Amino acid sequence: MTNKLELNKIILGDCIAELKKLPSKSVDMVFADPPYNLQLNSPLVRPDNTAVDGVNDYWDKFESMSSYDDFSFKWLNEVRRVMKDNATVWVIGSYHNIFRVGTVLQNLGFWILNDIVWVKNNPMPNFKGTRFTNAHETLIWASKSDNAKYTFNYEAMKALNDDLQMRSDWNLPICTGNERVKDENGEKLHSTQKPEALLHRVILSSTKPGDVILDPFFGSGTTGAVAKKLGRNFIGIERDKKYVDGAKKRIDAITKDSVIETTEKKKFVRVPFGNLIEYGVLNPGDTLTDEKGRFKAQVLADGSIKSNNIHGSIHQVAAQLQNFPSCNGWKFWHVEKKKGGKLIDDLRQEFIDKMGLQ
Repeated sequence: MTNKLELNKIILGDCIAELKKLPSKSVDMVFADPPYNLQLNSPLVRPDNTAVDGVNDYWDKFESMSSYDDFSFKWLNEVRRVMKDNATVWVIGSYHNIFRVGTVLQNLGFWILNDIVWVKNNPMPNFKGTRFTNAHETLIWASKSDNAKYTFNYEAMKALNDDLQMRSDWNLPICTGNERVKDENGEKLHSTQKPEALLHRVILSSTKPGDVILDPFFGSGTTGAVAKKLGRNFIGIERDKKYVDGAKKRIDAITKDSVIETTEKKKFVRVPFGNLIEYGVLNPGDTLTDEKGRFKAQVLADGSIKSNNIHGSIHQVAAQLQNFPSCNGWKFWHVEKKKGGKLIDDLRQEFIDKMGLQ
């Protein structure tokens, strides 16, 4: 029996049992930070014999690799059920578990879109000096199928990266200082709290405002906190009440002043140049010029243009006249001055507005 979807709530309970209660095809994105199964059999110590504050929590312990695989299959199978057809899932892990989780993802039919390497600027050192310092974690980003029409906010990621394409290696610091959620004794509440910067990038890249984000291992509530700041909805599942209480307090403290304003790229309405002729915005025989009047072209009935012996689209003719490999004709051609001298891109926008094509 499934429950009605309650947004912006933290559910106290076992993730598999609670996932089974959620409606099918009800969430837009899933972020999962499952137990890593670190297999620590003894305390970690530094060379001076002081203890390392590592991950030895009860929830990270499994009897065997096969029991961990079974656990991974069960929760990912339910995650797949509750995902909308065009939803995506993010799973983060270390070398201890990410390859096993990746196998389960593929066996269940997920389509892997990217693996992201989170390079930690300030990783914990390898105290014994017996291995390379483990300075990264891996995120797998996957859709339900290879033909899913998933969300990817390319322009937002490019803007976030100084107008360069966002790469799959993300250099971000681990969670420290004031960002750490503390318990009543002033100690860190959760041993594997992820930085908000990491979730900001994940959520901004693959969701829209108002989307529903599910986190089945909610922990200290980073997913919910960032979702709230970015104007998304969340559903969290967490089995430990102390984490639930800490996460709720953290998220409740986020006010409207904390909400991050984001700009969404305006959806481009495709209007062929020929439409302007069909609807009488321009007429066959009208003359187009460049801004300085160096080049002239005649509009033809089929939406092409002609300049002397050069014939083609508004883009092709503009490029050939300038000996350029390409040119955006919308930004190059103007109607002749006696008809207003407007950029044809402005005419296109007026047409879009008039026809209600926004």
